[in-house]
Amino acid sequence: MIAICDYDAGNIRSVQRACAHLGYEYILTRDRKDILSADHVILPGVGSFGNAMDKLKEYGIDSVLQEVHERGIPLLGICLGLQLFFEESEESPGVKGLGLMKGKIRRIPDQDGLLKIPHMGWNSLRYPAPGKLFEGIPESTYVYFVHSYYLPVPGEGCVTEGGDGTRITASAEYGVPVGASVERENLFACQFHPEKSGEWGLKILDNFLKV
Repeated sequence: MIAICDYDAGNIRSVQRACAHLGYEYILTRDRKDILSADHVILPGVGSFGNAMDKLKEYGIDSVLQEVHERGIPLLGICLGLQLFFEESEESPGVKGLGLMKGKIRRIPDQDGLLKIPHMGWNSLRYPAPGKLFEGIPESTYVYFVHSYYLPVPGEGCVTEGGDGTRITASAEYGVPVGASVERENLFACQFHPEKSGEWGLKILDNFLKV
């Protein structure tokens, strides 16, 4: 059973539809017992970092996700979900994220108005490091993004700048190198929307659900 975290965020229905299309049973829930008894947990989301953290705390999901990590249950963050995994974001100064991964989410620079923000559309992926989500997925596959903030990619190596060993397993270019996917232990996250990325996106989601 898949537990999809319900914290009033946008884009949850598309994740539900994708799980159903792949033939998996799921429950949309904010109940601690439901989440901790699941085989896999998904934190989707579209919205603002600060408001999302307020909701996660209001429903007690923030502490439950810490338990999910400690128990080794596979946990996937999608779009805003990826950003919430980290310690903070320039979008909401002073607001602490979940802190499951070390580092700061930054605003995409518009390069003096040359880039449209938010970044909306299809971009190809490259793989700085092997990732379980991308097994059987060819490099340069296109996936769908919608975001204004991003995870920086260090100039060298395939780990995030936070220093906790989180690996950047996919990146994309949008004026700057964008951390498109990360993995560490039982934690997985995608800045793009696998549930909106066609056949290959569903394969990425299926790879997670088979971990």
